[in-house]
Amino acid sequence: MRAPVLIAAVVVVTIIAVVFAFHRKLVYFPSPGPLPSAEEVLPGGRDVRLVTADGLMLGGWHFELPDARATVIVFPGNGGNRLGRVPLARELTSRGLSVLLFDYRGYGDNPGKPSEEGLTYDARAALDLIDGPVIYFGESLGAAVAVELATYRAPAGLVLRSPFSSLAAVGSHHYPWLPVRMLLQDKYPLVERLSGVDVPTVVVLGTSDSVVPPAQSREVATAARAKLIEVAGADHNDEVLLSGPQVVDAVLSVG
Repeated sequence: MRAPVLIAAVVVVTIIAVVFAFHRKLVYFPSPGPLPSAEEVLPGGRDVRLVTADGLMLGGWHFELPDARATVIVFPGNGGNRLGRVPLARELTSRGLSVLLFDYRGYGDNPGKPSEEGLTYDARAALDLIDGPVIYFGESLGAAVAVELATYRAPAGLVLRSPFSSLAAVGSHHYPWLPVRMLLQDKYPLVERLSGVDVPTVVVLGTSDSVVPPAQSREVATAARAKLIEVAGADHNDEVLLSGPQVVDAVLSVG
């Protein structure tokens, strides 16, 4: 009996070691560049460069309106690149808000490899680019990035779309057989960090979200004392949650 038990133990330890070594590949799913210019995707757009505290230069698009009452900084989720957020920028600029789209390190045509610390630097570099009132819009993983930035400098308003309570919590939901909390190097303790944030906040969730359990987004809304908008039947990456009217109205309501 000892040999099968030993083999099983070796298999389990090997799996855990592999997950620990490559766990960031299970968290971050960047789409590479090259990308078009800002002017090509929306008239009047401007290509910008964000310089991070650790010396990286990141690409972004600034859609700036002369009379905008605020600029929306969009903090993306863990997949794709800024090209996929153009429909949101189009809707927001049509409603009179300026928008900054940018990619984290390792995404789009940017150098570097993503990590929690790195994305913190990236978010602050994005904020440094903007003068005047700002609204933070964070989707999924980007909601955690936006909340961390709000503890550093409070925005005029905060919109969190499909936020998780922590990366460990959502990871445990998808991999219940793994000791996720022990393995993760990146934590993103979103709910914990909300204790240091006091700004007008809206949480938007899809009731059929298969990536972030709606219960976790509701937990975030409670912790933030936020207005909660539930989009019936919407899954995590459905268009209605990317640039739909409920999302756009949420941003307008805090701006």
